[in-house]
Order: sequence, then structure tokens, then C-alpha cells
Amino acid sequence: MKGNILKRLAGFLRPYGLWLAVSLVLTAASNLLALAAPLLSGRAVDAVGTVAGGVDFSGVARACGGMLACYGLSSLLNYGISARLIKTGQAVSRDLRKAAFDRMSELPVEYFDTHPAGDLISRVCYDVDTVNAVISTDLLHICTSVLTVAGSFFMLLLISPPLTCVFFVTAPLSLFLTRFQMRRIHPLFRRRSRELGQLNGFAGERVGRQRAIRTYGVEAADLAQFETYNAAASESYYRADRASAALGPSVNFINNLSLAAVSMFGALLYLGGGLSLGALSSFVLYSRKFSSPIREAANLLSELQSSVAAAERVLDLLDEREEPPERPDAAEPSRLRGEIAFDHVDFGYDPARPVLRDFSARIPAGSLVAVVGRTGAGKTTLVSLLLRFYTPQSGVITIDGLPLERYARDGLRRRLALVLQDTWLFGGTIAENIAYGAPGATRAQIVEAARAARIHRFITSLPDGYDTVLTDEGAGVSKGQRQLLAIARCFLTDADIVILDEATSNVDTETEEEIGLAMERLRQGRTCFVIAHRLSTVRRADRILVLDGGRVTEQGTHEALLAANGIYAALCRAAE
Repeated sequence: MKGNILKRLAGFLRPYGLWLAVSLVLTAASNLLALAAPLLSGRAVDAVGTVAGGVDFSGVARACGGMLACYGLSSLLNYGISARLIKTGQAVSRDLRKAAFDRMSELPVEYFDTHPAGDLISRVCYDVDTVNAVISTDLLHICTSVLTVAGSFFMLLLISPPLTCVFFVTAPLSLFLTRFQMRRIHPLFRRRSRELGQLNGFAGERVGRQRAIRTYGVEAADLAQFETYNAAASESYYRADRASAALGPSVNFINNLSLAAVSMFGALLYLGGGLSLGALSSFVLYSRKFSSPIREAANLLSELQSSVAAAERVLDLLDEREEPPERPDAAEPSRLRGEIAFDHVDFGYDPARPVLRDFSARIPAGSLVAVVGRTGAGKTTLVSLLLRFYTPQSGVITIDGLPLERYARDGLRRRLALVLQDTWLFGGTIAENIAYGAPGATRAQIVEAARAARIHRFITSLPDGYDTVLTDEGAGVSKGQRQLLAIARCFLTDADIVILDEATSNVDTETEEEIGLAMERLRQGRTCFVIAHRLSTVRRADRILVLDGGRVTEQGTHEALLAANGIYAALCRAAE
């Protein structure tokens, strides 16, 4: 699994392969310069000698000057490589975020109904940044470590093959310990990322629900629930970091044993004349260079495991099943008459618990049809099916005689306009919010739509008018005004079918009248599909469908249904 993750991440690195190749070449040059320095150090020691007054000052100067040049050039190259990899890492992060965000735009709505927004934000932001750390920092360390280990081992063999035998014992021991710990630690970091995603999901949801939390006085309960998620995340962090922290000291202990063995056996070789003092000095320096990357690899383990776990979460999002592919004959509708038919539709979010059962209804083009029923009867589900957010388990839904599947999703949705009880406002100006579904609209068209929706006077009363900036929560704008802004958006999109889902349920009578007048103008030449409880909205309908148990149990005009004295009449009496 891990190999597959790294292989797929390599795919995101491929567009920057040239720069990575240049960075690898420069890394090799930097390491060669750094590897030359210990050899020059040994020559300087030999030039000093062990006899008083026998110092070769010119030899010492040449060796020391060479060391300074090697270390200086190596540092400059490392700086250039680091800057390049940081830029590459940010470019890959940008591509990963774009891929993740593009994937979210392709996922079915049901995915967002079952996944917290905070967890998705955590994947797109925090997890991608964690992956970026590997590319911009750890990748350089890994390349440097590999080249340093290989180069140092070659130099150790060149100086003293017998003394190098020490590392044939200690190096495999370090590698075995590192590999063993990596297998044990990866599940811990995967759990850590999952727990953090749940914490972010809960926190993100509660930040956007502060009014409700304060209104119902559930701060203490929310804090307790947050503490549960927080404690779980902290515990998973502790377990993962504790397991990875144990590796560094263990590998460091093995490396120190190898250094002690090199010092002891090297001294014996020097005393026996098999090794000069300078060569022994160089060997010790190379042995430290050989051991240090192994120790650093152990220290990098936690970051690598964290990055692999984060990458796994991002790639899981990219692997999520997108909306089913369009039919080859799916058409882009330019206009719709608006004749809607539900024929024996069965649907349930959980197929074992159907919401709609053998549901059938006809909505003539250009008519205003209201749907009423008790809570949970399936009214809002009809909207989700019409917009192709969900697909019925059986039955057919047609518009103008064609099944919904014969229309391309994007084209179909552009011909439908939706106004909900909780309207959608976005961070931006009022003009931008009205033109959200028609980004090419002119200011004159926006103003005309606002006039039609009876919201122009309110907008012009604001200090900045149409340039007034709104937050995504619509702070400073009443619910009724938000509904009228949403209706103005519908006018601007010039949709053929308008769906109003409890659009007047939370407003006062005067505002409801304004919304009603706007809706009357909006419905002209369009099919209007209204879900409502308020009698003032329902009375205007050409036909009323009464849902009960997922089926249409009654239908007719307001007066006819009242006279029938059935479910609709009971709902009306309950609303009085």
C-alpha cells in the first residue's frame, strides 16, 4: 500500500522532473565536495606530523584552504537546492490541492451528506501541507543521506578495508531496527491523521453553528464533546510520536558503538603501523558521516510516516467514486417546457428504508404545484431527485417526456433554479451573490433582477449598495432579505423550472407578502415546484400534492382538498 502511495505521489512530481534531476545532480556535487573535506583533514593532520618542529606549513595551508573551499561551495549548492525544492514542493502542493478540489466538484452530493466539511478541509489543507514538507525538506535529506552513505562507505573502504568490517555488523543492525519500527509506526500515524480529521470536522461544524449553540445553551455539552475528540487526537499524537521517538536513541546507540569500535581497532592499527594518524582521523570523520544519515533517517521517520498517512488521506479523496458517467446520448438542454412526471419512483437514502414508495405525479408545464405533507414524508427528497443529486432505486422521472438521465447533469441543473429555507450566500458583494449563477451578467442585468425580486430598494439603502460585502452567513441581512436575494439570483439565471423549498417558512407576514409577489412574477412562463406549509403559498398553487408514507395520497386544489376533509385538511387545521 505504501509503495503504491509513493508511486502515485511520484506522478505529481513528474511535471517537475527536470528541476528534480538538476537538484539531484547538484546534490551529488555538493556531497562530493563535502566528502572531500575529511580526506583533506587527514592530509592536514599528516602534514602536522607527530615530530616536534616537523610541521609542513604549506601542506597544512593547502589542506585547510581546500577544506574551506569544499565546505563553502557545498553550502552554497545546498542553499540553491533547498530553494528549488521548496518552490517545487509548493507547486506540487498546489497541484494536489487543485486535484483534491476538482475531485470534490465531481463527487455526488451524497458524499458530502456523509462526510464532515472540516475533515475534507483538513485533507485539502493540512494533509497537503504535510506532504509538502516531505518534498521541500525531507526529499533533500533523503537524497543527501543516500549519497553520503554510499560515498562515505567507498572512502572507508579506500582508507582501510579491515577497519570497515566494523560496519558490516552495526549498519545491518541499524537498518533492521529502522525497518521494524517503520512497520509498527505507520498504523499509528494513519490513526493520528484520522483522529485529527474528526477533530477538525467537529470544530469546523461548531464554528459555523455558534448562534444555535448559544441560543440553546449547549456550550458545556459541546465543550465536553470537543474534549473527547481532542483527547483522542492528543492520545493518537502521543502514541505515534512516542513510538517514533524511541527509534532515534536506539539507532544512535548502535552508531556510538560502531564509533567506539572504530576508535579502538583504529588505534591498534595505528600502533601496528597499518594506518597513519591522518588516515585514522579521516576514517573517524567518514565513519561519522556514514552513521549520521542513518541516525537522521530515524529522526525523519515520524515526519515520513506522518506524510505517508496524510498522502493516503488525500489520495483516498481522489479515489472516491464520482457521479456516474453521463449516457452517450445525454443532451444539453437549451430550454425546457417544464413538464415533470414521476412514474412509480422508489427511493431511500438507505435502500432498506425507503422514503418514496411507488411515487407517481404529473406536473404540467407552466403550472404552480405545491407539495405538502408531514415531516419526513419525502418532500425535500423530491428536490434532490429532480436535481439528480440522487438516483431512484426504481421508477422513472421525466422532464418534457425525456428521462432525467437523457439530460447532461450540468445542463439540466442550469435550467433549474432552487430557493431553500436556508439560502446560500457566499463571501462577496451583493452583486456577486446575485450573479453567482450567471458570472457574466452586467450590472444593469443584476439591478433588473433585484427589481424583479423586490429587493432593489433595500440594496440601495445600504451605504455601499450593490457593492456591500456579505459574509457567507449573511450577517446583517435578514432571512427574508436573503430569500429575496436568492430569488433575484433565480431571475438572473433565467431558469425554466423553479423549485421553492420552504422559502417562506421563517419570515414575517409582511416579508412573506414581498416574497409572494416576487414569486408570482418569477413563476410567469415557468414551472414552479413549491414545498411549503404556509397556506398563503399553498393557496396560489394550481394543484396541491399531499404526501404521506412516501406516496401521493391526495391531490387537487386548496378548496377541493379542504372539502375532502382528509390529511390536507388536518394539516391546515394544525397550522391555524
